Amino acid sequence: MPKIKTADGTSLYYEEAGIGTPVVFVHEFAGDYRTWEPQMRHFSRSHRCVTYSQRGYPPSDVPSDPARYGQDIARGDAIAVMDGLGIDRAHVVGHSMGAYTALHVGIRHPQRCISITAAGCGWGSLPDAAAREGMRKVALENAKMFSEKPMAESAAIYGDGAMRHPQKFKDPRGYAEFIQMLSEHSPQGHALTMSMLQARRPTFWDMEADLKKFSVPLLIVVGDEDESCLDGSVFLKRTAPTAALLVVPRSGHNITSEEPAAFNAALADLFAAAEAGRWLAHRPPA
Repeated sequence: MPKIKTADGTSLYYEEAGIGTPVVFVHEFAGDYRTWEPQMRHFSRSHRCVTYSQRGYPPSDVPSDPARYGQDIARGDAIAVMDGLGIDRAHVVGHSMGAYTALHVGIRHPQRCISITAAGCGWGSLPDAAAREGMRKVALENAKMFSEKPMAESAAIYGDGAMRHPQKFKDPRGYAEFIQMLSEHSPQGHALTMSMLQARRPTFWDMEADLKKFSVPLLIVVGDEDESCLDGSVFLKRTAPTAALLVVPRSGHNITSEEPAAFNAALADLFAAAEAGRWLAHRPPA
């Protein structure tokens, strides 16, 4: 079973397919390395594609120490995967929690990035302090649920949020596969990821100064029925100089598997433009 060790000794499971320009996929809170199967199958025909399970998600290690979880640690893990596979630069594609991590990689390690994709990103990022605190309270309540209930029960509850209903009703088969995958996760891993990463990470408004200096080609993708991510996605578009925004109609949070054709087409355009140095070709030279 292929694994890479991070700086603190945590082992991360990964899979790769294809040859060519590297693409590294970073999954969401309710996903794992399998989340990206529609993209792995499509892009491995032309690119070297890597998907991995983050710490806390078997078959990667599930550290029991809360201090071994956090946004900076997640960013470091993404770089550790690239280092472990000898990848100097890559397209980094993140979804939801993974999109936050992809953005932090783009901010702190722009030289390692050909492009960044932030899909379904923005939960918990609100300009109003009271609303943000409310989101953090929800995150801690979710962490408590994962630590106290059987994983299958928690998965059924967490996976039935309004942001995931578009897939539930338009694609019941795909939604059932998503819930099954979620039910196989680690309760401890989810509780610690939610309490130490989701509840504590900086919001987009906290990151505004860094986002204004963002230099890597950036694609933002959001479903128009993913209410918790719409405002954050628009904020990203208005703040990061290299950002483009795609809003997919009648779609929710599970955008990568809910509408894989639209998502893959947008990625293909980004990859081609970024690799050719033409992502900002619509603007006059600086």
